[in-house]
Amino acid sequence: MKVLKGKVIYPGRVKGRALVTNEPIGFYGGIDPATGKITQQGHPLYGETVTNRILVFPHGIGSTVGSYILFRLKKNRKAPIGIIIEDAEPIVAVGGIISEIPMVYGVPIKEIKNNALVEINEQGDVIIHDN
Repeated sequence: MKVLKGKVIYPGRVKGRALVTNEPIGFYGGIDPATGKITQQGHPLYGETVTNRILVFPHGIGSTVGSYILFRLKKNRKAPIGIIIEDAEPIVAVGGIISEIPMVYGVPIKEIKNNALVEINEQGDVIIHDN
C-alpha cells in the first residue's frame, strides 16, 4: 500500500479502479455526458468510460461548459466516483463541487497505474492498494 498526500476540493471517501492518463481532458466535447465515454479524438483514453472509475489526469482543458458536463455526467449516473487531478483549475474544480464528486489535487499522478485499486479519503489522502 502507498499513500500520496493531496488537497481536498470536494470531500468524500471512495474506493475503486483508477482510469489514468497523463494527457489533459476536455470535458466539453471530450466526454459524452449520456454514456460517460471519452470521445476526445486522439486522446489515449478514447473510447474508455469514466463511469464508476476514479479518474486520474493532470488537468482539464477547454470551455467553462466542462463544469456542466461533469454535472450532467453525475445526473445521468455516468460520472466518475472520484477524481484525482494534478493541477486544479476552476473548470474541473467547480464541476466536481456542483456534482459532489470526491476530488483531490496536488497529487503526483505518475505514481498511479491505470486500473490500480485506489481510495480517496476525506483528508485528501490517495491510498494505492496492492490489489
